[in-house]
Amino acid sequence: MSMFGQVYVKDNKYKLKGDFHHLTPNIPIRNADEGWKLMGVTNPRDMTYIHSYGGEAPFFEALGEGKLLATRCDNPDCEFKGTIYEPFRIHCADCLGKNTIIDITELAKTTSKVHTFMVCERAGAFNILDKPVKFINIEFEGIATILMSYLSVGDPEIGMKVLPIFRTKNPTCTILDLSWVPDGTKKEELPEGFTF
Repeated sequence: MSMFGQVYVKDNKYKLKGDFHHLTPNIPIRNADEGWKLMGVTNPRDMTYIHSYGGEAPFFEALGEGKLLATRCDNPDCEFKGTIYEPFRIHCADCLGKNTIIDITELAKTTSKVHTFMVCERAGAFNILDKPVKFINIEFEGIATILMSYLSVGDPEIGMKVLPIFRTKNPTCTILDLSWVPDGTKKEELPEGFTF
């Protein structure tokens, strides 16, 4: 019996434990056009990519806790001091100073609206969202940037007020732990594992 793969850091090194892939070697490859003649066998290779969030880790961890974090430039020497960024930016694009992490969950619940949207009937490789995917760009009052995400319930409209929802049950620690629903959506209409 195998265990799911786990990665942790010890002594400043990544440590891997368990199985990340379940590959089956030596499966015959047969040619259906020539009487199922043997053409070869599979020889799978596995590779585990380790993606480090670095300074963005607090953002992704907070999603699973039902919080939306942003950053703000607090550098007194910056011409644009006080600018708030969502999506999360570690450094100010203007002065390159390190930004301050702030919680904008309540602001998002009261001022978020659809800036623009796009509905995709087909999605790219590895996309696990239900089709059609309703991608939305969200604007927030007082925030200089626009966040791209997806709408889980209903149909998007420009200017529509939306509320953030969070995958707090079994979070994936990815951006997919954040989604949006139209204002007025009832708790029982939320996708499984999501909360307001």
